[in-house]
Amino acid sequence: MIIAIIGYRATGKSTVAALLAQRLGWSFADTDTEVQTQVGKSIHQIFQEDGEQAFRDLESQAVQHLARRHKMVLALGGGAVLREGNRRALSLSGPIV
Repeated sequence: MIIAIIGYRATGKSTVAALLAQRLGWSFADTDTEVQTQVGKSIHQIFQEDGEQAFRDLESQAVQHLARRHKMVLALGGGAVLREGNRRALSLSGPIV
């Protein structure tokens, strides 16, 4: 099971997710961080150089990968739940709050 934290950008999702994970004794991940690590670019650079569609595709790959884990609190980018495939992967893993 994972707990996914969603919301608008810069509202504290990562902070809340990390604190909740610590309290539960679970692991924590942030899809934005995963994407940046994977491609070696900032989110801003990805948007500028490759466009939003490329970022959303990378984000979806991260969601699909991370949603298979157990006992994890996951901070999602604000637009992650706009894709049905992401919602489906998350719904199989636990509650989305």
